[in-house]
This record gives sequence, structure tokens and C-alpha cells, in this order.
Amino acid sequence: MRTKSVEQSIQDTEEPEHALTRSLSALDLTVFGVGVIIGTGIFVLTGAVAKEQAGPATALAFVVAGVVCALAALCYAEFASTVPVAGSAYTFSYASLGELPAWIIGWDLVLEFALGTAVVAVGWAGYIRSLMDNAGWHLPLALSGPDAAHGFAFDLLAFLLVLVLTAILVLGMKLSARVTSVVVAIKVTVVLLVIVAGSFFIKAENWSPFVPEPEGTVSGSGLTAPLIQLMFGYEPTTYGVQGIFAAAAVVFFAFIGFDIVATAAEETRVPQRDMPRGILGSLFICTVLYVAVSVVVTGMQKYTRLSVDAPLADAFKETGHPFYAGLISFGAAVGLTTVCMILLLGQTRVFFAMSRDGLLPRVFSKVHPEFATPYRSTILLGVIIAIVSGFTSISELASLVNIGTLFAFVVVALGVIILRRTRPDLHRAFRTPWVPVLPAVSVAASLWLMLNLPAETWLRFGVWMVIGFFVYFFYGRGHSRMNPQARR
Repeated sequence: MRTKSVEQSIQDTEEPEHALTRSLSALDLTVFGVGVIIGTGIFVLTGAVAKEQAGPATALAFVVAGVVCALAALCYAEFASTVPVAGSAYTFSYASLGELPAWIIGWDLVLEFALGTAVVAVGWAGYIRSLMDNAGWHLPLALSGPDAAHGFAFDLLAFLLVLVLTAILVLGMKLSARVTSVVVAIKVTVVLLVIVAGSFFIKAENWSPFVPEPEGTVSGSGLTAPLIQLMFGYEPTTYGVQGIFAAAAVVFFAFIGFDIVATAAEETRVPQRDMPRGILGSLFICTVLYVAVSVVVTGMQKYTRLSVDAPLADAFKETGHPFYAGLISFGAAVGLTTVCMILLLGQTRVFFAMSRDGLLPRVFSKVHPEFATPYRSTILLGVIIAIVSGFTSISELASLVNIGTLFAFVVVALGVIILRRTRPDLHRAFRTPWVPVLPAVSVAASLWLMLNLPAETWLRFGVWMVIGFFVYFFYGRGHSRMNPQARR
């Protein structure tokens, strides 16, 4: 439970061989946040939750998920401005809770970001193959991935995408920020076009009833079903108020990524000012866009008839405007590149921070003499994820991302409360309001959404954590730089 002081964490960033270059502004951070948050969620999840759980009240589900994220974002903003060091929740936990909790959250984030990157890469490859098929170009089934072929198959497009993005990240953060800015501009333009164009095809009767009556129990509602039945005497249902909360646990996936902004704290020019702006600004922009899109799409087409696979595109097809459907598919394909790159960025920075602390081999925290990036860990993780993306189907990848993120939210909120008590003397450029009440509410809200996840997800998460304990006690504990015997 030994903690690493904030002063020591900041001092470690000044070591020549392990120092990152500060080149990012508040605008760069906001663009990173928007770039990673707006992805498959806004293009896919809207239809599924509207049709199966919340109806037109899907907009309220996005608001609920956004509020849960905002509570966590206020805690992240305080930590990121107080401890402007790479590693996000891992670094914050090390400064407040101790080494073992920090290892647990770091181990969790490494898996979360790796799975997220692979999921998005496989999804991107699917969009590109669809666009290629429309143009008359066809990849062999053996190179189209396990989802498209039987027997041996390799997803060549997903594999190549991860390798290209790995190369961009190795070449420097400023280049990564420029590439992200261009792609995010295209992606947001497409989303705004959907909102503006779709608003002309809205029929008010499609919103009636806005909150449909309960019709049945929520399938796969995780651990909440027995809890709700025990405490309140009824089972959670599709539609109705409970349907909104069940939908919020699903659409939460659409918000995953804003916390990755905190992993770039060490590469921000004025982190005390710019980190809160980047985290909270990107989250606010994306919440507004999500609510607007869900209102428009449920107004264009009755929620019972919405497509689950491509609700936005199919809603425009239903109204006789296939051009917009093609534009949405293009925007989704382009936009997913930034999601993939920033998830990969987040993972490499957490891995880098753990390596610099000695919990993972120190060789992976060496930075490139010219590009000032952690090139060894970036290349290692990029190659591993590229191979995983090439050989694994998307259905086998997407189970642990939500629970890992929510777990990080819980740890960060607890860390704010603890650090306020143990280090009241620290200068905090941004202070989370209403401590300890707001962080406690954040913990409760995150735990509630975690309970809405399937029991199988909890089991897999537990297995990964057990593996992490073995790695820590057989390697990390002895090699930690906080271990007097390991110090050089």
C-alpha cells in the first residue's frame, strides 16, 4: 500500500531518457476527446437501445450516461491538473491509494484500451469492406476476418490500420494531434449534417409515447435484476423508467474515451489549465451531439422499426434519401480511425508510466531520442493489437471494455477523497466541487451501471484481475522503484 508522492511523480518526468515533450494545447486535448468519444456508439447504439429498451427516451439514457461521466470527469480534472503525469487513473491511484491499487487499475486499463483498440479496428475494417464492395472491389474471404469467412481467416485491413496508427504515434504527439484534428473535423461535420438534414424529416407522432409503457423484463440485465426484485419487488423492464437506466448502461459505451485525455497530461503545455478544459469540454460537446442525434433518429422513424445494425443510415433510406446513408457510412469509417488511434495512445501511455515505475520492465519506458515518444512500448503493443485484430472476431473482443472504464471511475473518485485528506497542502489548479459528496455520488453511479452489466463480464474481469495479481507479486512488487532494494 506504499504510495508514490505527487512530487516524486512529477520529478520522474524530468529524467532525460524517460521524459515526454509538452506540445499539446487545450484545443488539442478537446479534439482528442471528441475524436475518441464519437465513434461506433453514435452510429450504432442509438437504434438498438431505442428499439429494445428505452424508445424515444433514448435521449434521456444518453443524458444519464453523460451525467455519470461528468461526475467522474470532475474528479479526473482535479487529478490531471494536480498530478500532470502520464498514466491517468493508474498514476492518480499511485499517489492516493497505494501501489497495489495502482497496479490493479493499470492492469485493468491496459486490457481495456487493448480490447477497445481491437474492437474499433475490426469495426473500421467492416465499414471499409462495405464501401469497397459498393465500388465493386472485393477482398478475398480469407483476408476479410473471422466475421466474414469460415475456417482460417485474417483481417488484413484491421491489421494494417493498427500498424499505420502505431507508426504515427511513434513519430510524435504533434503529428498525431494534426491527423486527429483533420479526421475529427470530417466526423463532426457528418454528425452535424445528420442532425440538420434529419430534422426536416421528423414526424412528431414518432415520439409518442416518449417513454413507452413497460413491456417485459430486460434480457441480460446483469446483476441488477435480482437486486431490483429483492429491494423493490419487481423485475427491470424494457421501456418505462427502468428501461432508461438499462439503456444508459449500454450507451455508456458511446462515452468511453474521455478519460484517455488524462493520459496525455505529461505532454500538455499547461496541464493545470488545459486538462480540465479538454476533459470537460470534449464530454459536453459529445453529450449534446448524442442527445441531438437520438432525438432526430427517433423522430424520423418509429422506434419499433429502427435498424439495430445501422439505425442512422437506414432511417435516411426509409425516408428515401440513400445519399445521406452513404455519407453516414463514410463518416463512420473515417471517424473510427481517430477512435482507434487515441485508444492505442492511451494504452501506450499507461504502459509507459507503469514501466517507468518499475512495475513492468524499465526498457519499455525509454523515449526515442528524436521523436520523444515511448517508441518501444508503442511498437510492442501496436504489433500485438494488430495481430489480435487480424485473428479475432468482433463478438469475441467487446465484453470487458465498459466494466474496466467504470472500475477506473470508481478508483479515481475514491482517490480524490483520500488525497484531499492526506495531502490538503497540495496546490490544486482545479478543485472538484462538493467533496466528498460529489465523488461519493460518482462512485455510486458507476457501481450502479456496473451492476447492469452481464454476470459473464464480471467473471471474465475477475479472471483478468487474478492474472494481474500473480504478475504483480512475482515481478512488479520486487522491481518497483518504490522498493528500497530495487532502487538504483
